[in-house]
Amino acid sequence: MLRQAVTIRILASALAATLSLAGTARSAEEPALSGYTCCNLHYDKDWISDANWSSLAMLPAGAAIKTTGYGRYRIMVEIDGRKMRLGQDYGRQQSLADWARNLIVAQDPRPKIAAWPAPARNAIRAGKVALGMSKEQVLVAVGYPPMHQTPSLEALQWKYWHTSFGSYLLVWDGSGRLKDVLADPQTRHGVLHEPGR
Repeated sequence: MLRQAVTIRILASALAATLSLAGTARSAEEPALSGYTCCNLHYDKDWISDANWSSLAMLPAGAAIKTTGYGRYRIMVEIDGRKMRLGQDYGRQQSLADWARNLIVAQDPRPKIAAWPAPARNAIRAGKVALGMSKEQVLVAVGYPPMHQTPSLEALQWKYWHTSFGSYLLVWDGSGRLKDVLADPQTRHGVLHEPGR
C-alpha cells in the first residue's frame, strides 16, 4: 500500500512537471527575439490575437518589441515596455517561431513607411487599407491574414476580420496591387481608407 502511494506521488509529480513545461518556452523551438513590430497590431487590454481585429485599439508599426516567454500558442512580449501577449488563436498551421519572426522584425519599418506615397502612409496611420497599395504596404497596415483562411500570400484574395463577426476580402490585381475590398458596407467603411471621408 505504501509502495503504491509513493508510485502515485512520483507519477503525479512527473505529470505536473510535464504540464508545467507545456506552458513555458521551449528554447530549441521558440527564439528570443527583439526588434520592431512589423505592422499595426490591434489589442484588447494586453491581448493581441492573430485575427488582429482592426476595430480594436492599435499599436503602430515600428514599436519596440521583445519576446519574454512562450506558452501553448502564446508569446509573451514587451511592446514599448508594456507587457502583452500575442495569441495564435486561428493560424496554428504556422509554427509559433515562424509567426513570431513575421511580427518581430529587425529593421524599424517607419523610415520605409515615410518614403511611401501619401495615400499608403495615410492609410497605414489610420490602420486601414487603400486601393492601389502593394502587398507589403497592406501587411504593414493591417498585419498578416490569419493562415486558417489565407494559407498563402500568393493568393488572389486575403481574408481578414474587422470585428469577430465582420470579415472582409482583399482582392489583388495581376501586378500585386490592391484592387478591391469585398465586405458589407459598414465593414468596408471601417477598413478602407478613402481621402475626404
